[in-house]
Amino acid sequence: MAKPFVKWAGGKAQILNNIRSQYPRGIGQTIKKYAEPFVGGGAVLFDVLNHFEMDEVYISDINRELIHTYNSIKNDVDSLITTLQLMENNYLPASSEQRKVFFYANREKYNTLIKRGDASVELAALFIFLNRTCFNGLYRVNSKGGYNVPQGSYKNPCICDAQNLRAIASKLKNVTIAHAEYQQSRNFIDNNTFVYFDPPYRPLTTTANFNAYAQDGFDDNAQAALARFITEMSERGAHVVASNSDPTNADENDTFFDELYAQHKIIRIEASRAINANGNGRGKIREILIANK
Repeated sequence: MAKPFVKWAGGKAQILNNIRSQYPRGIGQTIKKYAEPFVGGGAVLFDVLNHFEMDEVYISDINRELIHTYNSIKNDVDSLITTLQLMENNYLPASSEQRKVFFYANREKYNTLIKRGDASVELAALFIFLNRTCFNGLYRVNSKGGYNVPQGSYKNPCICDAQNLRAIASKLKNVTIAHAEYQQSRNFIDNNTFVYFDPPYRPLTTTANFNAYAQDGFDDNAQAALARFITEMSERGAHVVASNSDPTNADENDTFFDELYAQHKIIRIEASRAINANGNGRGKIREILIANK
């Protein structure tokens, strides 16, 4: 069984049962195609791949380094494991000060590779290493595209899960992996497709914006454009499920998504999430699932 290889802000593991309840009845039988255009950590992707035989699968994301890492696992998992194991062997036995020096040196190396447009196994290994050792598993970039998350304080982080990486490589063997905007999934999606959309969530407050995993934000105009695309795919006959924040957590009169998705089904669910910008405050918070069937 494959599971996500990175921690990802807004990961779906804890609400997976709610999402499963909206899977199409014919998944793996009459519905043999799956698409996930905002793949992120891939909790739903791996759940689908673990439990159903699909003829065609398409995943994409605008985060180039994330997609490069998916492709590295798919195409060269042994080299990736070797590189990650070396990093793990250097990091785990080190003192706190040595770990700090190692982390920031590798963060600088990673940003240098990004600027070059590098597409090496080393870049993918650094992506996983930084994700596993940084603060809260965040992926955040500055205005110049540089990764700027500080070191975390984990005592014994799992940097190289070789067994899971090999399981993922096996699952991804026939998956199309694209560095692309969600609109480019249009040519893949048809009436035999289950599509899950997990866009950057609309922030509940002005200080709770976790969308900086890419240089371009995802504002209300982008949310509205996505809603139009979801309606278009729904009219095509695809089975669509999407997730997002519930604005009524902060303002009971904020019916932004209720109006945007008025023609679809909206299900409110509970999740434990960070409820302020620094990630220290956690609590139960409502999210929404949008389904067309």
